[in-house]
Formats: sequence, C-alpha cells, structure tokens
Amino acid sequence: MSSTARTLLRAEWDRCRWVWNEAVAKSRAAHTHNRANPGDKLTCGPAQLDKMLTEARAKTPWLSEGASVPQQQTIRDFAKSRAKALKDMEKRLPMRQRAGMPRPKKKREALPTLNYTQRGFRLKDGRLHLAGGIEVTVVWSRELPSAPSSVRVYRDAVGHWYASFVVATEVQPLPATGAVLGVDWGVKETATTTSGAYDLSHPQHGRKAQAKLTRYDRMMARRRPKKGQASSKGYREAKRWRAKAYTKIARQRQDTARKWAKRVVTDHDAIAVEDFRPKFLAKTTMARKAADAAIGATKTALIEMGRKHARDIRLVHPAHTTTDCASCGARTKHALPLSERTYTCTACGAVSPRDKNSARVMLVRAGLNPAGVEGVRPSGALLPKAA
Repeated sequence: MSSTARTLLRAEWDRCRWVWNEAVAKSRAAHTHNRANPGDKLTCGPAQLDKMLTEARAKTPWLSEGASVPQQQTIRDFAKSRAKALKDMEKRLPMRQRAGMPRPKKKREALPTLNYTQRGFRLKDGRLHLAGGIEVTVVWSRELPSAPSSVRVYRDAVGHWYASFVVATEVQPLPATGAVLGVDWGVKETATTTSGAYDLSHPQHGRKAQAKLTRYDRMMARRRPKKGQASSKGYREAKRWRAKAYTKIARQRQDTARKWAKRVVTDHDAIAVEDFRPKFLAKTTMARKAADAAIGATKTALIEMGRKHARDIRLVHPAHTTTDCASCGARTKHALPLSERTYTCTACGAVSPRDKNSARVMLVRAGLNPAGVEGVRPSGALLPKAA
C-alpha cells in the first residue's frame, strides 16, 4: 500500500473515530437524563444519531471532507453494539456474559476499521477504489467467487492493512465416502476421534514461542511510559514485535486447524462433534495449555469446513460424555478425575482409553451408526436422544 493511501485511510479513520466517540457521548447523556427524569425519556437510536451526523457534517468542514459511507456505517455499528448491550441487560444476564456498552475509542489504542457498503467502493483492474478518492493496490490471496456486497478495510496490531470482502457463499459438495467420525476435545490432545488416524495432537505453538514472548514483555515493562506521558519509540517497537509474535502464533493455530478440518471433512460424510465451550478452562490451572490448544478455533474451522463442503456436522451436548459407556450405555456413579485416563465400565467390563470412549459416545448421541468403528456397536439404550 502506498504512503498516500495509508495517510488517507488514517485520516478517514480519525473522522470515523470522532463520530463513534460523539455517539458514545450522546448515548451516555441520554442515559443520565433518563435516570434523572424518568418521565421525560430521551432516545438515542440510529435516527437521532443520523441526524447528529448530518448536522455535524454541515457545520464541520474537516468532517465533511471525508466520505459519508464509512461514517454512516460507524453509526450502524454503534447502534448494533448498544442494542445488544441493552438486550443483555433486559435479560438480566450475569455481568460476565453481557455485552458491554460501547466505549470511546482512543487514538493510540483503537485499531483502524472502515466499513464500506456497495455504493462506497468498486473494483477496477485489480485495484480497490474507496469513497473519498482513496485508491488501494490489493495483493489478492484468492479470487472472489462472486461480486462483493461490502468490504471492511482494517489494520492489525502489526501495522498491516487488510481488505475483507463479503460475498455469497458457494457450497462445494464432496463425493460420498460412507464413513462417520466422532470428535472429542481435550487438552492432552486437541482432538481425539474414533479413528486414530485423525487424532489431532497438541501443536504447542504458544509454548514454543514463550521465550520470545517473555523477552518482549520485559522490554515493554522496562520502556513503559509513565501515566500521562506519550510512549517512546522503543516502547512502540517492542509492542509491535510482541504483536507480530502473537500474530504468527494465531496464524499457525489457524493453519493447523484448517488443514486438519479439511482432511476430516474430505474423508467422512457425517461428523459428531462435542459442543464444547472452553471458556471455563480459563479459570483452571490448565488455562495456559487450554488456550494454546485453541479448541474453539479448531471447532469453528471444522464446522465452517463442513458447511462449505455440504457435510453433516452434528453438535453433541458434552454433559456426561466422560462417564457414559459407549458399549452398553451405562453411566458411572462418580465423575472421573483427570488423572484417570482409562475408562472401565462396571456394567459390561469394556475397557478403552477415556477420550476414545467419549468420542464413540458422540456418535451414539448424534444418532449415527458407529458399526465398524474399532469393532464397537453401542446399543445406546441408556443414552440421551441425539442432539
């Protein structure tokens, strides 16, 4: 990207950030007024914010110099964020589950993000032309399958600019194989399946880069500016190096997850996946290892790959998957400790690795016929109905 395009994009982002902060101020003022005057309600919806933007553009030449499309999309994004937060408050969800109210975006902390609808951009000769006279040379990662309806131009923590297009999805069916697979998530191994050939071992990308991350953390701690002072060049460099290392780890995890998901989806018609939500692991002693396993990202990659290739992906509730027997359906009377890695059924005497047994339980609960999966055909008499 040319320096001229970067300068114009940063200027456009400054205007959008001002619009966002003004919307936050209007929303907080309306909230304070409504609490003080219950009988005189002030609204701060998209219509009122659009009116505010129109008046501001008429009075402020600096604001009117920018394109109106990204500024209007900033209003839309703010309205969605505020509406979700208010909806969560009405549901009286716990604080940790609520979407927070929109906050002001600080100049040195918020990363630039510009959204353009179809009338705000066009593609010509492999270049992206944005409203406001901004012309960007794009390095395409792949060809667009169809005409895009919108584009998001953003900058990451490393300083690289990206353009993300919204296009209509196209299903690419794969030939039938007649095979099914059960997937159980874990920490020792990211994914344990009913077939050992498709088990995904823990890649430990974060652990391998831990020494480098610790070094950058110390550099930032030594160079951290005092409160109220601007950050030094050395601090910004250390922060960028740290962000670059984390970006590499995230890409490694994403690459591992996509390659594994593509192999699983290609070879199986139906896949029973544990609907595991690893958020609670952040409060355990395994938090670092669980985060490094990237269970959530791997699960998302598998679901998206299955949807893309028209495979049958069935999510299974994870309750009691470690205590149920995949052979007879009996359930143990006590929870198995993590140190016990072998499952032994007291009803039928079946013995198998704990995670392998859980993976086979996934097949039964999903209503799939696991005949021939390691010689096991569970009856499922005592198991819950398929999810």
